[in-house]
Amino acid sequence: MADFDAFERRAWDGRGEAYRGSFAALCAYPVGMLLDAAGVGGAARGMRVLDAGTGPGTVAGAAVGRGAEVVAVDAEPSMVALAGEAVPEATVRQAVLPELPFPDGHFDAVVSNFVLNHVGRPRAVLAALRRVTRPGGRIAVTIWTSPHAPGQALLGRAVAEAGVERPADAPALTAAEDFPRTEEGLAGVFADAGLPGAVTRAVHWDHLADPEVWWSGPAAGIATVGQLLVAQTPEVIAEVRAAYDRLSKEFLRPDGRLALPHTALLASAVVPERR
Repeated sequence: MADFDAFERRAWDGRGEAYRGSFAALCAYPVGMLLDAAGVGGAARGMRVLDAGTGPGTVAGAAVGRGAEVVAVDAEPSMVALAGEAVPEATVRQAVLPELPFPDGHFDAVVSNFVLNHVGRPRAVLAALRRVTRPGGRIAVTIWTSPHAPGQALLGRAVAEAGVERPADAPALTAAEDFPRTEEGLAGVFADAGLPGAVTRAVHWDHLADPEVWWSGPAAGIATVGQLLVAQTPEVIAEVRAAYDRLSKEFLRPDGRLALPHTALLASAVVPERR
């Protein structure tokens, strides 16, 4: 899956600030539930926690606030810089999953917020998270469902209405690596990675966003839809924007913000004893 991972690296290159100013607020919603599922709760003081794929440090900061000793990693240097500034109490370093520069069983808990969506070998990544978590420790992750909830589908609908299609040669997961973005599908990937008995559930919420802020993410090339958008001519981008303005009225509140329904999956498992 080198092509998929290389595409992801290019897609996020230098986009830390753009992400922090747009989609980071969306991805922050399940952070408390994610930490709860990993056992990073009120008694977390002194727990060693890894935040794998920290982005601008949202989860790391919340874990520090619960008293944990946090190490955070991300593949993108601009994210590492932002997280280091935002959470000076954490140790923040660059690392590209599934390679993790830590010994076996080093952490009491590992969390990863919306990262499995962006890796070419999700089972290898989960196996790496399992390796660095002590037996009896917990791993918790979030991913997006597929098909997307209506709010998450808005931008993709606007792109499609303008006639923009995903390039035929765009990298995608192989059939062997892909999995259904359902509770059962995610639990199955956990089991494949040596983490049986995962508890999975769907999390639903309406994300409130200013229409200009929501547009700013793809306009800066964030996510797959953003990569599609910035590859277009100015004329096509204007068509996408017109479609976005029209379609977004479905979600517009009286206060001028969008209420965008989203659904994610939250999964957690206890790391078994090593054989």
